[in-house]
Amino acid sequence: MLVTLKEILTLADKGGFAVPAFNTYNMETVMGVVAAAERKKAPVIIQVYSRLFRSENAYYLAPIILAAAQRASVPVCFHLDHGSAEPEVLRAIRYGCSGVMIDASNLPLADNIAMTKKISEFCKTVGCSVEGEIGHIGSVNDSSMGDFTTVEEAVQYCESTNVDALAILVGTAHGRYKKKPNLDIQRISDIHKAVKPFLVLHGGSGVPDDQIKAAISAGIRKINFGTDLCYSFLDQVFDTSRELVAIDLFMTDAIESVATFATEKIMLLGADGNNV
Repeated sequence: MLVTLKEILTLADKGGFAVPAFNTYNMETVMGVVAAAERKKAPVIIQVYSRLFRSENAYYLAPIILAAAQRASVPVCFHLDHGSAEPEVLRAIRYGCSGVMIDASNLPLADNIAMTKKISEFCKTVGCSVEGEIGHIGSVNDSSMGDFTTVEEAVQYCESTNVDALAILVGTAHGRYKKKPNLDIQRISDIHKAVKPFLVLHGGSGVPDDQIKAAISAGIRKINFGTDLCYSFLDQVFDTSRELVAIDLFMTDAIESVATFATEKIMLLGADGNNV
């Protein structure tokens, strides 16, 4: 069943777990994620990166995600990840997203607030939930990490923008880590106590399990997985025999590899058995 970001994170908050948000790029990755969700009776967020909404990719991918969500017996949110500007957000809403992220975190705080507030206002008029970001969550390839999100900034941002979810910078980055990250769990707890929006952890790929669990206990309700999902798919594709030329059969094991990965994260986040 298709639900909004706010609805699915409300479910997580009541249950004290986090919903895994998986970045998908094609039909097969969508199929793997939904298969895992159905097997484990778990709510999931299927995300599509902003870049795909700047091309024709999302035009073809969105109907697949909507069909999968509407057919699923578990709650599924269709979410725009890292919406870079207003056109991508508008296109995401037009294509059926039930949640959007606007990422203006690379701007000064006042400008970030202004852009997020504008996006939040028109998204709410069509019943679409909104995720924002404060503290720019960069790449593992960046020379240095930005300043961690402060409680004071988070309070100002949330009160000004009326977002439903907030991504915060507490020690993660996008991509595969060169060394083990060290999350600021106390900062997560302090921000969680100070703001109403649900807290989001980006860069979940490669974060040690004990830190994931500690972050959830501290108040994180959505955790993003992109890089490791891609590897779960591609590693199996590269291992599949080239003698198998029927593409639907060739992709069977890759779909199952994604499902296995998604299942592991669903259970790690405590989302299994929480489909209502």
